[in-house]
Amino acid sequence: MALLTKSGLSVADDLHEFVETEMLEGTGVSAEAFWDGLAKLVAEFAPRNKALLAKREDIQSAISNWHKDPSNGADPAAYEEFLREIGYIEPEGGDFKISPEGVDPEVAQICGPQLVVPISNARFALNAANARWGSLYDSLYGTDAISGTPKAGGFDAERGAKVIAWVRAFLDEAVPLAGASHADVSSYTVEDGQFVATVNGVSTPLATPAAFAGYTGAPDAPQSLVLQNNGLHIIIEINPDHTIGQMDKAGVSDVKMEAALTAIMDCEDSVAAVDGEDKTLVYRNWLGLMRGDLSVSFKKGSQTVDRKLEDDLQFTTPDGGSAILKGRALMFVRNVGHLMTTPAVLDPEGNEIPEGIMDAMFTVAIAMHDLNGARLNSPAGSVYIVKPKMHGSAEVTFTNELFGAVEDILGLPRNTVKMGVMDEERRTSVNLKECIRAAKHRIIFVNTGFLDRTGDEIHTSMEAGLMVPKADMKSAKWLSTYEDRNVDIALSCGFAGKAQIGKGMWAMPDLMADMLEAKIGHPMSGANCAWVPSPTAAVLHATHYHKVDVAARQAELAAGGPRGSLSDLLTYPVQRGRNLTDEDIQQELRNNAQGILGYVVRWVNQGVGCSKVPDINDVGQMEDRATCRISAQLLANWLHHGLVSEDDILAALHEMAQVVDRQNEGDPGYIPMGDGEGSFAFAAARDLVLQGATQPSGYTEPLLHSYRLKLKAAAT
Repeated sequence: MALLTKSGLSVADDLHEFVETEMLEGTGVSAEAFWDGLAKLVAEFAPRNKALLAKREDIQSAISNWHKDPSNGADPAAYEEFLREIGYIEPEGGDFKISPEGVDPEVAQICGPQLVVPISNARFALNAANARWGSLYDSLYGTDAISGTPKAGGFDAERGAKVIAWVRAFLDEAVPLAGASHADVSSYTVEDGQFVATVNGVSTPLATPAAFAGYTGAPDAPQSLVLQNNGLHIIIEINPDHTIGQMDKAGVSDVKMEAALTAIMDCEDSVAAVDGEDKTLVYRNWLGLMRGDLSVSFKKGSQTVDRKLEDDLQFTTPDGGSAILKGRALMFVRNVGHLMTTPAVLDPEGNEIPEGIMDAMFTVAIAMHDLNGARLNSPAGSVYIVKPKMHGSAEVTFTNELFGAVEDILGLPRNTVKMGVMDEERRTSVNLKECIRAAKHRIIFVNTGFLDRTGDEIHTSMEAGLMVPKADMKSAKWLSTYEDRNVDIALSCGFAGKAQIGKGMWAMPDLMADMLEAKIGHPMSGANCAWVPSPTAAVLHATHYHKVDVAARQAELAAGGPRGSLSDLLTYPVQRGRNLTDEDIQQELRNNAQGILGYVVRWVNQGVGCSKVPDINDVGQMEDRATCRISAQLLANWLHHGLVSEDDILAALHEMAQVVDRQNEGDPGYIPMGDGEGSFAFAAARDLVLQGATQPSGYTEPLLHSYRLKLKAAAT
């Protein structure tokens, strides 16, 4: 990789060329100002970044030593007092309310699904951006949301009828008619600006006339009808000549759902970006999204498909005017955390700069194309950055000040950059109120993440004892407390109507029936957004936000007072008197070894940072670095405490390598691990477990990056 000198920094040539020939054109920022600004950021913030990481290590060392001392026992009060003494638990200040300004309604007022996708994959990024709207018919027909599967050989009319019946029942609940059912409608029209359904020859209005937002086509023969409920829109499409419309007595050919209101374009956990080449790809795709010109062509069967960002939707309002609905999700970008450095840019002493500092400068500069242009993404004029893996309020303060410095360099008003805080590290959960306070003028998001949060739970208390199996974590006391406190604290800080309270991913994209049953718990918890793994899942999850009025639910929870205690949150999940059988141990070993290998082999060998990985039972699971972290940390804990041996770990990995190779036989780009000899991927998976107890916060990034770089170097 060739390096060029810019403002004292050494910059990878492909990244340099991207900045000076693509990225800055149209921003009003000169190349000289950009590189000078980045050099200034590195000089000011890199030493502070390093000091924050050293603080993490000091705190972790103190906690580990406390657990090692048998005289400390397991007294919760003594443990909590110790955590206060070392600054792990911060002093909590008085009450306050957040005050972000210029926040788009998809963040502040409207509740709905949120997609997270690797920005390195342009096709996935476009799919996510375009997932603002999706077909409820298609989402039901092609998944297990309705029992059974479509019959082979073309359209299955019997299954189509089941879909139509399901959707009519949903419409009856979300946008009911006055004294009738959508299942009995023979026609839909617009009369005198009012929605009219004909039922048994009788003209029937909506139970709530204000739910009618507009239509397209002629009033007496509309092509579509736009309805609204709980801030979300539903579009009934009418085409009697369509295959589906022909079997529907009202000629309804589809029902479109407003689904993914927001989408996080991820530079972090779902991306394998380890050098200047990779980071250039990440930034180039973000640039295409912010300029609105990202496109991709790909083969689908024998056809070539061209994909680009969808246009907005136009329709006639009930009073005869015109209105527009956004055709795309509001896009956030997730930067990397504070830990990793990047070889894409070296400081004047030849050291890699912190990757999070580089992400801040690049992603905000790129977003200026939206701010200075048509504002297709954020009409309110904001840049939305999700910041992951922060530990405590000092690290949030650092990010807040970093964003402020970027704004100054690029000439943007203060707090143009909005911050989403991932509540996924234990020290942030413990001090969430102070973390929110540290960014109260720019915070627009707090989100719980079970997997990363569990990984940190295990690592922080590594010396406390044997941890419970992964499946048992979901019933641990700390987890329910964590989920409840996140909502309660956010509401007490004034998030309602101003910012998102988010919940984590549904990780099984093929199990939509289970998702429909379980994930309604997220809006019921008071969360106004929750992560989904696909546009199809977004459509189905959107039905939950029609069933639950989240604003009313938040008011109900706020009136009920705080739930859970700090002591419950600090209850680490060790096996308190539980004895595992040999079969239990072997099952956990094999399950986690298979999951780690299935993810790592694609990450290291193919540069795929997120994918649907078959588990040991061949059920597809969405895997990213967070899922890998929890599996590696659990096995590292069991190894550290002698429940399993290194030989046990290696035996499980070797056995599961054969399973993973078999599961990937159909992938022409797959590199088999075989017996593991000479496989960078196998070595990475092995080290994630054997060295897991000593990895910074139990993160997987250092080892994954190291082995991916080794493979790339070996290939040149």
